[in-house]
Amino acid sequence: MKRRQFLAASLATSALALAHEASDAQSAPGSDREFYLMRRYDLGSGPELKLTESYFSGALIPALGRMGLGPIGAFQLDYGQQTPAHYLLIPGASIQTLAELELRLAEDAEFMKAADPFWNATAASPAFQRVEASLMIAFKGWPKLKLPPASASQSKRIFQLRTYESPSNGYHVRKVEMFHSGEFEIFLKCGMTPVFFSDKLIGSNLPSLTYMLCFTELGELDEKWVAFRSNPEWKKLSSDPRFAFDQIVTNISNLVLSPLSCSQI
Repeated sequence: MKRRQFLAASLATSALALAHEASDAQSAPGSDREFYLMRRYDLGSGPELKLTESYFSGALIPALGRMGLGPIGAFQLDYGQQTPAHYLLIPGASIQTLAELELRLAEDAEFMKAADPFWNATAASPAFQRVEASLMIAFKGWPKLKLPPASASQSKRIFQLRTYESPSNGYHVRKVEMFHSGEFEIFLKCGMTPVFFSDKLIGSNLPSLTYMLCFTELGELDEKWVAFRSNPEWKKLSSDPRFAFDQIVTNISNLVLSPLSCSQI
């Protein structure tokens, strides 16, 4: 009984903290921090790939546009664990809009008609294996997604999606602080193109943060990271005992994605 009471109290405390952070982000003077809903669709090879991409392009992304959401990122996983998989990134100014997304989509008759093959797929012919979702909030120092020039022109591009897990909330906060202590500027000085930086509010492997970078191809990705690691400002920042990497980060997930033809990012 005591254990159940403890768990209930812990969940209530976490929910209250989330509510306060979301409320503070939306009500603080001059604040324009976005929220991000990131979905991962685990797929089987064959029909599921085509069906899911058709759902994105013909039903979901147009419906999200009618709701005033965007730009929407739609990607396939090129390098990482458990392929094939598609990723969907949905930015929104309101946490409530993202939380109620499925309910609002169900009220859109145009969407429901276009989405029917995906939404009503049977167990015998599924649309996907499983969907995982994360809710994130943009960093204060990078409050909105920045559309890369290559995305605006629909030029050749790839994306690196990186997630840093920390051993505790305290060390997680310290890693976020590191980004705000000069790391953003170093990325830009090394010629990188950041898309977004975010703190994960709900999802797996908490506490963690996730950010995305854009490159033209893998060669540029490798070249820019070499420049980053050899940058004098980075060496100085990373040598600060407060930001000792082996203390504040315990695991890194590093994925390479390419945009689907329907992606707006």
